Amino acid sequence: MKKIALFTSGGDSPGMNACIRAVVRSGIFKGLEVTGITHGYEGMIEGKFIPMKSESVSGIIQRGGTILKTARSKRFMTAEGMKLAYENLSREKIDGVIAIGGDGTFRGALEFNRTYDIPFIGIPGTIDNDLVGTDFTLGFDTAINTVVEAVDKIRDTAASHDRLFFVEVMGRDAGSIALLSGISVGAEAILIPETKTHVDRLINTLKKGWHRNKTSMIVIVAEGEEAGGAYQIAELVKKQFTSIETRVTVLGHIQRGGNPTCNDRVLASRLGVAAVEAMMEGRREVMAGLINNEISFTPFSQAVKQHIINQNLLKIAEILSL
Repeated sequence: MKKIALFTSGGDSPGMNACIRAVVRSGIFKGLEVTGITHGYEGMIEGKFIPMKSESVSGIIQRGGTILKTARSKRFMTAEGMKLAYENLSREKIDGVIAIGGDGTFRGALEFNRTYDIPFIGIPGTIDNDLVGTDFTLGFDTAINTVVEAVDKIRDTAASHDRLFFVEVMGRDAGSIALLSGISVGAEAILIPETKTHVDRLINTLKKGWHRNKTSMIVIVAEGEEAGGAYQIAELVKKQFTSIETRVTVLGHIQRGGNPTCNDRVLASRLGVAAVEAMMEGRREVMAGLINNEISFTPFSQAVKQHIINQNLLKIAEILSL
């Protein structure tokens, strides 16, 4: 093992830059040559390789986004695209690749390794916290803190005007952001893709709160919630619950940006170093994660399986919304 490459892929998440820094500097510390690939798998196909030195990653630990850029690549999922990627990796004499991304990134690596013999190690970089094999993914802590800060401000307005707010957060297939942020802001209800939404039950909950003279109410809705998202849910509720003004706020991409929290910076640093060490130990097709505060490695084939929502947290959210 003499030369490794790293790239970021899929949606950006706070902590990716801190992780790039950790991979580069730990690789150099171990005597490796480190190369960055810009724009994810697409950059691998197009040969966008740049040498990474220690000074290349100075002053980035606090920055959101990714200095290596990111992209989703349909071409990489074709035989022709993978062949071009392999040829470029071979030309650059890359002995192994560290991929920072989510389930799509790891599925791409799995598919690539069915044909080509270049080891991949994954690091979970996604705000959705939807991968098996790690308690938290890079960017999740920052994202939920962004949501909490925003909803706390919305709560001020809701209380001032006696309003009901539906706040839509990210989570097309996973409700972790909605669930944890909803508990943190004291939401009256939390709607996520993993559970069925009963609109009549939601309306009853809101009516009970209103009759107890609550001055504001917040419903957190994951964007992938099966009943259709915040606007659709709000319309259904307004038809049957006309005694209170209703507003909708979609937080959108602000959840992906911003300076990573201390937790995300430390997690990124630990996983970056662990990935380099795993590569040098001969591991391949595994994701580095953190379980019970200990580094763990999970095969890509397991990591991309559907993440199971914490049922105890759902119970807590229901109890505390009374």
